[in-house]
Amino acid sequence: MTATATTAAPAHPDAGAPISPLWITVEGINGVGKTTAIKAATPLLGPGCLRLGELTDQNPDTLPGRLISALSAADDVYLRTGHPIAETLALLALKTREYERYAPKRAPGLDLILEDRGIDTVAAYQAAIIEQVDSGADALALAQQILRQAVLFRPPPDYTILLLGDRDTCLDRFEQRLNITLTLRDRQLVGRIEELYRALAEIEPDRYIPLTVTGMTSNQCAHRLAALCRSLIDADAGADYGT
Repeated sequence: MTATATTAAPAHPDAGAPISPLWITVEGINGVGKTTAIKAATPLLGPGCLRLGELTDQNPDTLPGRLISALSAADDVYLRTGHPIAETLALLALKTREYERYAPKRAPGLDLILEDRGIDTVAAYQAAIIEQVDSGADALALAQQILRQAVLFRPPPDYTILLLGDRDTCLDRFEQRLNITLTLRDRQLVGRIEELYRALAEIEPDRYIPLTVTGMTSNQCAHRLAALCRSLIDADAGADYGT
């Protein structure tokens, strides 16, 4: 199978339609500072921003939390249970549920849903995981296929902000935060995930917005993220009014 940018599949009825409020997801490899930046950027964006936490941060008493607990039962940071296809479908189901729960939200003044990892995480991470256990797999083609399946049930985010940083620095920070030591194989996995993110960004340049955060402090990253989100909100509002 070869990956092409033009391969298409029937999409969810809402796919391609404007999402109100604007839906922006933030992506990046482990340790890039994504969650820290999102949490700090949210108050900068004001009450019009609704932050959706990462799936792995869900309350364990909720349905998503119980499913994530099951996937992490083997204490694997990448939620590997030995059944990568089933894991992929389960994660896509959770991201679809999240969209169904929050996309119709019409709280007064709400103009942004800021999502910590979205369907692109499922695509990049699961494709790389599958490729590691199946040497004949093509990870980029798999990632695109996973995204095509996702949009059968929910539209893609309006924009995907991809945070990019020095890989070794990111992984060292990730290890320190979780007090773990990643194997060489897992470091190679993350390298492949980063390659897939960059490839997907090249394929969908109108949706992906790369943001290099190397050398930025957490505060600088948060302000840069908030400013970028605000510019996208303003541009979307201008488009809605034909300006």
